[in-house]
Amino acid sequence: MKMRNYTRVAMSLAMVWALGVMPMAIAGQTRISMPKNRYKVQDDIKLGRQASAEVSRQFPILHDSQTKRYVEEVGRRLVAAIPAEFNHPEFNYEFEVVNASDINAFALPGGPMFVNRGMIEAAKNEGEMAGVMAHEISHVALRHATAQATKQSSIGNQLGTIGLILGGAILGGQGGAQLGAMGAQVIQTRYSRDYETQADILGAKILANAGYDPHDLANMFRTIEQQSKGGRAPEWMSSHPDPGNRFEKINREAGLLTTSRNPIKVTREFSRIQERLRSMPRARTMAEIQRDYQRTGGASQNQSQSPIANGRYSRTVEIPSTKTRTYSNSAMSVDIPDNWQDFNASTQIWFAPEGAYGNEGITHGAMVGAARSNGANLNDASRAYVGELLQANTYLRQTGASQRATVAGRTGYATQLSGRSSVTGRNEVVTIYTAQLRSGDLFFVATVAPSDEAFRYNSAFRSMVSSIRLND
Repeated sequence: MKMRNYTRVAMSLAMVWALGVMPMAIAGQTRISMPKNRYKVQDDIKLGRQASAEVSRQFPILHDSQTKRYVEEVGRRLVAAIPAEFNHPEFNYEFEVVNASDINAFALPGGPMFVNRGMIEAAKNEGEMAGVMAHEISHVALRHATAQATKQSSIGNQLGTIGLILGGAILGGQGGAQLGAMGAQVIQTRYSRDYETQADILGAKILANAGYDPHDLANMFRTIEQQSKGGRAPEWMSSHPDPGNRFEKINREAGLLTTSRNPIKVTREFSRIQERLRSMPRARTMAEIQRDYQRTGGASQNQSQSPIANGRYSRTVEIPSTKTRTYSNSAMSVDIPDNWQDFNASTQIWFAPEGAYGNEGITHGAMVGAARSNGANLNDASRAYVGELLQANTYLRQTGASQRATVAGRTGYATQLSGRSSVTGRNEVVTIYTAQLRSGDLFFVATVAPSDEAFRYNSAFRSMVSSIRLND
């Protein structure tokens, strides 16, 4: 999307003066500047990465590729609209959806953002959802977490203060009171009112630049107030204190911005994702998540259920699309059929089309991951892994010896298994591809398809395996 050219040759002297003294302002928008900060940008990145890993461990991440892809698209549009003076190319803005019903969203230093499913379901249009995200992105761009640590602490104890601020960002408000027992970060520190005002102003600017109506940021406050239960302040507003007359101030700032004549409101994708989320099993509240956490003694919320468990099997599964898309993470990239979903777990990733996944695994598609090899060579490690797979799937049998193969551009093995699936009631073919990582561990790809449909999948599987690029 192209940025609008807000400046014109025929400007009044008053407009020229406004642009001269307010570099980020258009037609008199309130000027903001980067707060004083004694920390390096790399400190924000490191802190955010560490906190993000802890959030992913403690909170139930929603493993739904369509919802994640949609939120990422909105997020990328907003990040591209950050004014140049507040843009940090080093930051890696990432977006995850938390499977919790509470109306909340938060961002961590350096870019990781978590949006509650409840926030998406509560929004009246995409602009309201984007407004909350733009506000959170503004906190990151303005480096408010480390700036607040700089302001509140002496040099000697700033690192400890950052930890408390991160605890407040993650566990603030009602959710913070409920989840405080999860770790040592039980003191709830909120951003100052000045920083909240700055995030509102910059958030409105980002929304306008991205093609949204900045009034929707103000409208979202009314929406979440209306949808709060029992008169209790929604979690997001509890952890983001009202700097005073917030609704009026945001609307006043919005009126000073040049906005699209046809701003993004209720999009077809927004409606589709809302409908998809509302059709899923009920999301737990943060209080319920806390009780489950205490009952399991701190076990990961995300290991209690496989990310593919909510799928529904179908007798008819769409054949692999000849059009591909690239899936990538920090460890690898791979080209997969465009009509396949991706599901992430801590040690492996599933790729499968609709109707081919559920609580008993996948019937069509592939699984990619890594396994410890305990120092064994590739041949021994491959045989050990295949043996473990056969033990876990007793209906499968190996058919023939392993064959040499090229996997992710490396020398590897391909081993074929077959058996009658209890899910489909049909014979299926499973091929295990293995190669060695530089760490000595085993990289594997497992492909699966019913025997009578294998000819429709073989080309897609070969293309997929040959497209893999490892980042080890």
